[in-house]
Amino acid sequence: MSKKQLQHIEEADKARRLKKHKELFNLLSIAAGLIFLQGYMIAPLIPRLSEVFNVPVQEIGFIVPAYMLSYALMALFYGLLSDRFGRWSIIRLSLIIFVVCTALTATSQTASQMATWRLLTGIGASGVIPLTFALIGDLFPFDQRGVKLGLVFAAMEGGMAAGSAGGAILEPYIGWRWLFLGTAIMAGIVLWQLNPYGALFDTAKVDKLPSIRQIFRGYAQVLVTFRGKRTYSYVLWNGIYHSGVYTWLGLYLSQRYNMDALNIGLTILGYGIPGLLLSPAIGKAVDKWGRRWLIPAGLIMAALAGLLMILQIPPYVTTMAVLVLSLGYDLTQPLFVGIVTDLGDDDKLGQTMGLKVFLLFTGFGIGSLIFGELLNFGFGISLAVFGLVQLISGLIAIPLFWQEVPSSQSLSKI
Repeated sequence: MSKKQLQHIEEADKARRLKKHKELFNLLSIAAGLIFLQGYMIAPLIPRLSEVFNVPVQEIGFIVPAYMLSYALMALFYGLLSDRFGRWSIIRLSLIIFVVCTALTATSQTASQMATWRLLTGIGASGVIPLTFALIGDLFPFDQRGVKLGLVFAAMEGGMAAGSAGGAILEPYIGWRWLFLGTAIMAGIVLWQLNPYGALFDTAKVDKLPSIRQIFRGYAQVLVTFRGKRTYSYVLWNGIYHSGVYTWLGLYLSQRYNMDALNIGLTILGYGIPGLLLSPAIGKAVDKWGRRWLIPAGLIMAALAGLLMILQIPPYVTTMAVLVLSLGYDLTQPLFVGIVTDLGDDDKLGQTMGLKVFLLFTGFGIGSLIFGELLNFGFGISLAVFGLVQLISGLIAIPLFWQEVPSSQSLSKI
């Protein structure tokens, strides 16, 4: 066989692999979108669920941190397990638990039952997205990850938009139980479609599970650097801020404008839309210009959106503020993920990504709890506290992230 023929065979094989990778990431992105859809359709339904189960809004609001905190805790273990047993086996297990528990949520008869199923759903859901990010780190060099991350985040943002608005809009017509059942059915279909692709990435990175000492040593190696401590700190706080403001938007709109579930859904329809439309473009901008301009801008934009809602503004201005809040998320969390994929050794990528997701969803859980407690003083105080801290963090981020430029423009890393 001639050299030219061999080259042709290699190129054809590469083209087939690239096609399979594209199909794989399309399916994983849909799975990520469904996970965010069911996560984000809860908050606008809090006033309605409070009526259904005849409990105070603060009590039914506990279903949000129950899901977020269990998601956060399990993310630490899924990353380690995937390094040992391969990404696909853990993604499949995670999706199976997610499908079953999401369906069983529809059987809830009390608020405590729903909180229990949400906790178990979080345990299942937390393996898919971080391992998808880890897989991107496995397959692509650092300066090519922005586009792939943008694809996944676009699907997640689409899930946010569909969950935020669609859940509230559809609930009066089909009921909240069918919202969960429908999501479970769609996720089951995606799981079935993913099966043929398992062999593409089911390769273990390490021969055995690390000891407890090795686990903490791995985290310490990442956190000992300035770049690691700075990035993970912002992941945590940004999760606290966005969850705190978003979780209680439904109650905010209900109290401020006396809206029902349908109008709440229409008002926050824009949440997730900027990411759905702009995430691929943001990914390309990151690969070209780096993160130092975008991260501070995203933090400051989100802060101003929250502060704006303190004022007596009409509903359409609130919708605009929600759009800006969503865009602020799009300019920060995907970019933090890109940095995290470059922090540790390749054989510990599942662990470093697990730590990122743990801190993000811990922030989501803590944020909803803290904001809920601050509501005893009213929405004005709650938004002022959260917004001012976010604004300060955005201003401080300007010098802290100034070295986050594309590798071709940087002589060294922090």
